[in-house]
Amino acid sequence: MNTVEKVSQWCAEQGERFTPTRQLVLEILADQAQAVTAYQLLDLLQQRMPQAKPPTVYRALEFLLKTGSVHRIDSQNAFKVCSDFPHRHDAAFFVCRGCGAVNEVNTKHLPLDALRKEAAERRFVIEHTTLEVSGRCADCQVLTV
Repeated sequence: MNTVEKVSQWCAEQGERFTPTRQLVLEILADQAQAVTAYQLLDLLQQRMPQAKPPTVYRALEFLLKTGSVHRIDSQNAFKVCSDFPHRHDAAFFVCRGCGAVNEVNTKHLPLDALRKEAAERRFVIEHTTLEVSGRCADCQVLTV
């Protein structure tokens, strides 16, 4: 089952509306190898929905972020489909400074418990964690050697 099908099923189970526009935005994001900014997404959406405006994209992204089916890559101000939907989890990404590729990393084996412990000691409640690690992917390393 692909991500769009998983989100559709999840929405049906949760009583959420997975509108055709939300579905189309998710399909477009799922087709992209790299993270996509909202305006890049708007350009791609307008190829299939010429009447689409920025609020159309932002409303769809807001919904998709809320479901956890899409992650925001803060360093690029861009969005990427979650590779592990529908599991709610901390997000971690390797972001290539050469080509801009973004790869989601499984956080199961990362020592995030130490961060949670530190937060608890400071009486700070963590609501969401996103870790971005910048560097160069294997392809870009070859190009710079």
